[in-house]
Amino acid sequence: MLCKLSLKNIKKSFKDYAIYFFTLILGVAIFYVFNALDSQTVMMDVSKSTEEIIELMMTMLSGVSVFVSFILGFLIIYASRFLIKRRNKEFGIYLTLGMSKRKISLILFFETLFIGIISLIVGLLFGILLSQAMSLVVANMFEANLTKFAFVFSSSACIKTIIYFSIMYLLVMIFNTISVSKCKLIDLLNGAKKTEEIKLKNPYLCIIIFIVSCLILGRAYYTVTHDFLTLQEVTDIIKPIMMGAIATFFIFWSLSGLILRIAMSIKKFYYKGLNSFTLRQFSSQINTTVFGATIICLMLFITICLLSACLTMKNSMNANIKELAPVDAMFTVNMNMDKYYEKYRNYGYNDSQIKNSHYTAKEMFELFDFDITSYFKDYIEVNTYATPDLTMNNTLGSKLNSIRIEFPFLAYDTMESIMKISDYNRVAKFYGIKEYSLNENEYMIVADFKSMVSVRNIALKNNETINLFGHTLKPKYDSCQDGFLEMSSQHINTGIILVPDNVVDEEYLVQNHLIGNYKTNNKKEIAEIENSINKLDEDKKANEYLLPSGSTKLAIKEATTGLSAMVTFIGLYLGIIFLISSAAILGLKELSESSDNKERFKMLRKIGTDEKMINKALFRQIAIFFMLPLILALIHSIFGIMFAVKILEVFGTEELLPSIIATAIFIVIIYGGYFLITYYSSKNIIKERL
Repeated sequence: MLCKLSLKNIKKSFKDYAIYFFTLILGVAIFYVFNALDSQTVMMDVSKSTEEIIELMMTMLSGVSVFVSFILGFLIIYASRFLIKRRNKEFGIYLTLGMSKRKISLILFFETLFIGIISLIVGLLFGILLSQAMSLVVANMFEANLTKFAFVFSSSACIKTIIYFSIMYLLVMIFNTISVSKCKLIDLLNGAKKTEEIKLKNPYLCIIIFIVSCLILGRAYYTVTHDFLTLQEVTDIIKPIMMGAIATFFIFWSLSGLILRIAMSIKKFYYKGLNSFTLRQFSSQINTTVFGATIICLMLFITICLLSACLTMKNSMNANIKELAPVDAMFTVNMNMDKYYEKYRNYGYNDSQIKNSHYTAKEMFELFDFDITSYFKDYIEVNTYATPDLTMNNTLGSKLNSIRIEFPFLAYDTMESIMKISDYNRVAKFYGIKEYSLNENEYMIVADFKSMVSVRNIALKNNETINLFGHTLKPKYDSCQDGFLEMSSQHINTGIILVPDNVVDEEYLVQNHLIGNYKTNNKKEIAEIENSINKLDEDKKANEYLLPSGSTKLAIKEATTGLSAMVTFIGLYLGIIFLISSAAILGLKELSESSDNKERFKMLRKIGTDEKMINKALFRQIAIFFMLPLILALIHSIFGIMFAVKILEVFGTEELLPSIIATAIFIVIIYGGYFLITYYSSKNIIKERL
């Protein structure tokens, strides 16, 4: 009997609370999809290093899944609260007819059980289908061969999903039982007649709190954007975050007391149409959901920043490979290490390696019986130099003290990297980037790391001269020029000093670089060559001679792909969950309010209000409730993205705008979709039954 009643209740509630069921199914599907990513690698032909990257990615996603389960658990419990509230009168009738609270709890138990089973089954089926499409995304990201493509079911992801969601539903059952046990018959029967009392807060207090909250928020914004370099410890970053969260709460608290007051003072607006009804309805809601609105706002803020930053990082890193890794390989060997013996001893090199550091990269490979010419179709060799007489202290000149105050954490005593202009131009020609020229008394700096570029430009604009090997040189340009030497997927060049060839003293040679292109374009053959080079480290000579360190396009590409994949999947995983949770909570709250306020809308019809005006008032009420946390989240996001840009500048931020646009489209589809579903479901709830 109780089972039949539970099934009947589920069927009756499904139409009005489709958002709840849809969110549960979507949550299960997403949880399965992201935990089943490792199953896709079984049918992909990828390298060993890529497999290791995917394993690391899955470890990270497993950790994220624990956090996601807490979010979804909170969402399910929060949603259940509104579903129970809506059925107060129904439970009151059950008690009046003689049903015990234990039996009502059993009804809720069976309902939760059936909802859980249905959601799990449908969600898993949807997730299994969706994971097949995800296979194509994973394969495309890792440039894998999909000749082994087949339908894949991940038993481990399925078991994990069932376990996690079973625990969540068990908590919901416990919550429902406790809620019913505390109910009183009089409250249940009169629950629908009760309205939230609108307490008009002291407007002066609200204004003061609003202004103070805005000032605190402004300080938090300033800290993360202008005082960025002072954020050295985790606690330094947590402080502005906490300031922002607390300020957000009090902004909503003060607005809940100001919005209605302000509207009531503008009589032409307040008494126009159903504005008074709409605003009082909204004011009643916001008064009781200040904390909830704060949480939703912060979740939306995290979603916007997370998606924008992750997509920017992924797109920029992938674009950087073509620009910053234009050739197949670059090998670098330290030279003349005995000149700075103690320095290299601290780096872990032994006495023999330091003593024998007078071989170029090519010569060092020959010592290990590895013929570079057999594998490279073309290559060049260039040198870099350094001297204790030219550090950043010297290049910044008279601007040093003021820059030290503004940027106290820079390594000012580090020796500058110096190159002959002819050597750099050979590299530039090989890379296909811009070449430069210098007069005999000139120098220039090439760099692409934006923060360091801005620091160096202060000195260059002041026309600071440098003294190098007995020569006084003035800057040719008043700013750093774009350029780099080391291959990477990131903009890491903090500055290379280019000088005329005749200025350089060969005694200060510190590194030799061999840059070239392989004879083959076959990925497997290239991997074999690089594996052969890596195996040279097993040679006994490696204890006596220092092998050149390598930076290859293939290794950079695999590492970049792995990192961008991790960032993308974790960002999407958290972003989707946060966005769905925020929208679902708002939607369920509105549906519950619409159910409670059916009598109010019925009263509007009795006094002659037509359906068009009622629907318009309902639309505005829901729109305001959805938009308020989103607007504040967007304001937070402007400064959050500015903070993220400073962190991401090493990866490049050229793809920031497309990423923000993609995030906006993503939010419009999901958040906007929930808004429309909420509106039409609410309209169906308040619709007058004939």
